[in-house]
Amino acid sequence: MSGPLSHVKVLDLSRVLAGPWSTQMLGDLGADITKIERPNRGDDTRAWGPPFITNPDGGEGDAGYFLCTNRNKNTLQIDITTKDGQEKIRALAKNADILVENYKVGGLKKYGLDYDSLKKINPSLIYCSITGFGQTGPYAHKAGYDFLIQAMSGMMSITGERDSLPNAGPQKAGIAISDLVTGMYSAIGILAALAHRNKTGEGQYIDLALLDCQMAIQSNQNANYLLSGQSPQRLGNAHPNIVPYQMMATKDSYLILAIGNDHQFRRFCMLVGQEQLADDEKYQNNGARVKNRDKLISLLESLIRERTTEDWIRHLEENNIPCGPVNTIEQAFQNPQVIHRNIRRDMTRPDGTVIPIVANPINFSKTPVEYNIAPPKLGP
Repeated sequence: MSGPLSHVKVLDLSRVLAGPWSTQMLGDLGADITKIERPNRGDDTRAWGPPFITNPDGGEGDAGYFLCTNRNKNTLQIDITTKDGQEKIRALAKNADILVENYKVGGLKKYGLDYDSLKKINPSLIYCSITGFGQTGPYAHKAGYDFLIQAMSGMMSITGERDSLPNAGPQKAGIAISDLVTGMYSAIGILAALAHRNKTGEGQYIDLALLDCQMAIQSNQNANYLLSGQSPQRLGNAHPNIVPYQMMATKDSYLILAIGNDHQFRRFCMLVGQEQLADDEKYQNNGARVKNRDKLISLLESLIRERTTEDWIRHLEENNIPCGPVNTIEQAFQNPQVIHRNIRRDMTRPDGTVIPIVANPINFSKTPVEYNIAPPKLGP
């Protein structure tokens, strides 16, 4: 590897998603990643399918879940519950720059693999622990899972249709957003710790919690509550602070209308022959539109249903009004912009297995992301 982190060695004791997502990011940036897996079983996500990759002999291989988050890593099978396994981990940690783990609080201490033990043999080690609730607090020893965290953080209370509509009720996101965001935050924290070590020579401990990270990304919805004292409510595909900014039914499917300012709203009104709406004090600025959203959206929905999605997109884009279709994943991969950006890639294992992957979205001018090691097979 020749990326910006090509001088960095990472010992990856993490499993499932949040930790592996973080270490995959470091691997994409050039770090030398050694992933530790349980003998004969490996990371649980190897079995989280279907779908599974097909091996060259026609047999069933690893699940897509594992493949999506473990490229650019080497793998070793080590049983950390044994003295021999613990000695092997200590030997690896002595020469590592970073260790990432997501065991329960105190889970590695009984094996002598906690931060306080390992920093004695490697004071410059950056040790990142990822748990559901963090290393401190009344919930520290509870197990934390993405679904649970989405519920506890309030995320699900603002996701889904509002109570007055059919199929109302809390909904989780379609991806494990708490895990993924925690993986991203941990990568950021590790890079900051590396910068600190470059100046001081000191390693340090990083404590990451899924609940903390999920709370942190709730951004404007958190601010809405903190300023008003009222919990935000579910609005389905509408936006709590911008109107009209939501999905609407067209003649044949759905359209995303994303009007972000008053000038765009005025252009839209002229385009659909409703100039009077832009001059109406109930709608002439965004704050007024938010307060009067129900009546305005009812008027606009009847207009949007008159044309097909394709017709609307062509018409709106010609007038610089932000809009778009609601794609399936298949349609998204077929999108010409996605194709142009080379988002879908292929990697090949030494045994010839071709594994489709999604590219890292970071585009460097000097140190491009490399795709050198396909998600590894467990064992020989």
